[in-house]
Amino acid sequence: MDESWINKFKGLSLLPTDIRKELEAGSQIVSVLAGTEIFAPGQTADNLWLLLDGTVKVQQKSETGREIFLYRVHAGESCVLTTACMLAFEDYAAEGKSETDVTAVAIPRKTFDDLVAKSPVFREFVFTAYSRRITDLFTLIDDIVFQRMDVRLASRLLELADVDNVIHATHAVLGTELGTAREVISRTLSEFQRRGWVEQSRGEVRLIGKDGLERLVKSAGAHA
Repeated sequence: MDESWINKFKGLSLLPTDIRKELEAGSQIVSVLAGTEIFAPGQTADNLWLLLDGTVKVQQKSETGREIFLYRVHAGESCVLTTACMLAFEDYAAEGKSETDVTAVAIPRKTFDDLVAKSPVFREFVFTAYSRRITDLFTLIDDIVFQRMDVRLASRLLELADVDNVIHATHAVLGTELGTAREVISRTLSEFQRRGWVEQSRGEVRLIGKDGLERLVKSAGAHA
């Protein structure tokens, strides 16, 4: 195993040598292709994944089949839901799927439990990441309840745009991202297009007036 992976995660580089070696010996690097289901509702959390490369999307599905986006896990991060399930010995209540090819370090439950119990540095790393993501989830709840949809969509478009200012997503996918109906997304995008901020084609949205979207987000105090 490449020992340098530990240095990719803030906090783990402070581990004492003996704990560092135990973490390295008790973990393994895994890779999955884009579109792989990493966990699903009802499954047991057996490994904590620390992402080295790629993105994992976590979302929840209601009894009516409506999907609600919760958060993304990026390189250098761990999954708060997995952490919560491992700490509480509970099964998953949401789905995690790789959006891109993913490389990660998998820390098995035994190694996780042992290090949380005996290493203050590892324990601080786990709970710092956990508390940061919980704060993000409260922000998500605040946005859903209080933030205007046009502002939320503008912010998400800016977040999802690639280097060419293109978002590769359907209206239905964007609706899932924001916890709303496809029709709401379609109406809002039509208004953005009328203002000259976006161009739409099948399965993608191109930002042509990025400054306008940024002004909208800034005026409402949202964060792109």
